[in-house]
Amino acid sequence: MTAQNSTPARPDPTTPPPDSSLVLGAMTFGTRIDEETSFALLDRFVERGGTWIDTADCYAFWLDPAGRGGASERVIGRWLAARPGMRDRVRIATKVGAEPLWAGSWPEHRSGLSRRAIHDAFAGSLARLGIESVDLLWLHQEDRTVPIEESVDAMAELAADGRVRRVGASNHPAWRVERARAHALATGAMPIDALQLSATALRPRPGTQPEGNVHPFGVLGAEQVDLAREERLEVWAYSPLLGGAYDDPAKPIDPVFDHPGTERRLAALDEVARRTGARRGQVVLAHLVSQGIRPILGGSRPYQLEEALDGVSLVLDEEAREILDAAL
Repeated sequence: MTAQNSTPARPDPTTPPPDSSLVLGAMTFGTRIDEETSFALLDRFVERGGTWIDTADCYAFWLDPAGRGGASERVIGRWLAARPGMRDRVRIATKVGAEPLWAGSWPEHRSGLSRRAIHDAFAGSLARLGIESVDLLWLHQEDRTVPIEESVDAMAELAADGRVRRVGASNHPAWRVERARAHALATGAMPIDALQLSATALRPRPGTQPEGNVHPFGVLGAEQVDLAREERLEVWAYSPLLGGAYDDPAKPIDPVFDHPGTERRLAALDEVARRTGARRGQVVLAHLVSQGIRPILGGSRPYQLEEALDGVSLVLDEEAREILDAAL
């Protein structure tokens, strides 16, 4: 992104992004994943052409003994400090709005998306990351106690001086994103140009949420897909591999996906996996990329990173895409 008053170039969601499409999710860096392993994953990600690293100011408060976030950003900050020149090779995305006000207070009492909260949270993120700007700042989850216009104006202030290059919305309903975009465009501010939601090959039953997803609008739905296509917004997908359940028999698929459509979708994944010699999860990633969606990997082991990078590099031929499109 450039100046606040210019119209940003918007990515086309119908074509894969030009750089490596995989995003490295750093949610449990510094908590479940120790610093040595985190550094190794980050190093290998960049070695293989990875660009985007995704974190949040609240990661991972539920795993931290003190019940507060910040560990992930601190690990990334120390990694950047230990790798001179690395900041020029990667893009950093972080989020604000979901940090508990005190240990055990989430979700009733969290930082939220008021102007003051956004500015304070972002200042903390920059300090932990040890950088002067981020490439993408997400509104982490909606805050209906604050007019969305106030949140947009706060993000615009951060973008105006170059500290934020792009803005996005995670776990927001489509109508609220469009209201935010309309206000930004009307005031000459930088509009939201990216959505981050849970998305995978399987679909939960209507009225249900996948395990661990506590956001009422956290699953990519038809309205968000339609908004993204019409307005050419980039889509990022978290939890694309269902925690490894596509390929690990020891990890059962969440019961919210237990319905007739799932059997048809799994059969299509299996057929394409046989045709390509790939694993089922890699086919899921390749299909997301073929739709212009950036999958986020939250894996904690090197082999998971290697398999995911191979998955997003898998080129599906026309017949394979037709099989998947018909079933998914």
